[in-house]
Amino acid sequence: MITLRKITLENRRELFRLEVSKEQQKYVASNLSSVASCYVLATNGGSPLPFAIYAKEQMVGFVMIVYGNTGYDQPEMADNNYCILRLMIGEQYQKQGYGREAMAKILDYIRTFPAGPAKYCWIAYEADNIVAKRLYESFGFCENGEIYNNEPIAVLEL
Repeated sequence: MITLRKITLENRRELFRLEVSKEQQKYVASNLSSVASCYVLATNGGSPLPFAIYAKEQMVGFVMIVYGNTGYDQPEMADNNYCILRLMIGEQYQKQGYGREAMAKILDYIRTFPAGPAKYCWIAYEADNIVAKRLYESFGFCENGEIYNNEPIAVLEL
């Protein structure tokens, strides 16, 4: 069973050691960089929602959800909507269904509207990351034709 848990003083080092494979590093920032981005966003009026992803009691991944405009150059649809800005499952935990379970749990959480009301959830990804694209499509995300940081945007109506 997958759970989303707060990042704490006790689990932060384990999170920072969790990495994707070398081939996947071009697709996602390190967890340390992502947590630092959360701090910067939070201190500048943003609404980051970072979580460690656990399978039972084992940390297997990380997700960074943001709400609304973060101050970064973002597409218009960022206003008053959720974005799954970062999602990773550690290399040793991949191909075990954790990514799919985590996405379901993440979307359930977003649908509680923890930071405010929204109509959409959006995600940008590298066009050649076919595994990610298929995962997102399987949950109903559809590309809307926009490009953000040279990455296609896929949108899900909440």
